[in-house]
Amino acid sequence: MSLEITFLGTGSAFPSPARGASALVLRREGQCWLFDCGEGTQTQLMRSHLRAARISKIFITHLHGDHFFGLPGLLCTLSMQSDPGGSRAPVDIFGPLGLRSFLWRSLELSHSQLLFPYAVHELVPTPDQCPAEEFKDFSGWDTAEGLPQGPPGRVLHLDPEEDSYLLVEDEQLVVRAFRLFHRVPSFGFVLEEKPRPGKLDVQKLKDLG
Repeated sequence: MSLEITFLGTGSAFPSPARGASALVLRREGQCWLFDCGEGTQTQLMRSHLRAARISKIFITHLHGDHFFGLPGLLCTLSMQSDPGGSRAPVDIFGPLGLRSFLWRSLELSHSQLLFPYAVHELVPTPDQCPAEEFKDFSGWDTAEGLPQGPPGRVLHLDPEEDSYLLVEDEQLVVRAFRLFHRVPSFGFVLEEKPRPGKLDVQKLKDLG
């Protein structure tokens, strides 16, 4: 399994002419996974050797603007580059509780209709991830009767035994999120490659000495 990382933005707080806000892309098996999506991410993608259309998963560490304000615009750009009659695979978006509401409202208010499906999988934080006065419970948002249905997705709770959140698992790797302490609930992401058994015939080696 080959992995390639491209840094699209490493600046904090706001983008500058020479440095984009937080965003990086992990490329594996022909797919691109985007980690954070600060303002200007889609412009940085255009300047890179990467193809935005290959983005299949997006991971947002926390809900500070310099880490996710570029997301609605990027999704709209991906939609404009999509074939209206095509069958593009859904884009899976992982991030803290509240991200689904932000995306849904941003796209609804701007009358943006995406030509591909997407799902938002929200991580439920614990109160000890940030100062007590900064913690906000977004679990009740957009649950009132009469509100339109937002995008699909899972609500992920902390696994107390693993002290992490299981996000993705396939034949090659496992992706988990773990809690970080910040001014707002924040998460780090770990990609762990699964063991690959060797092809040596151990018994034959022993027989041959």
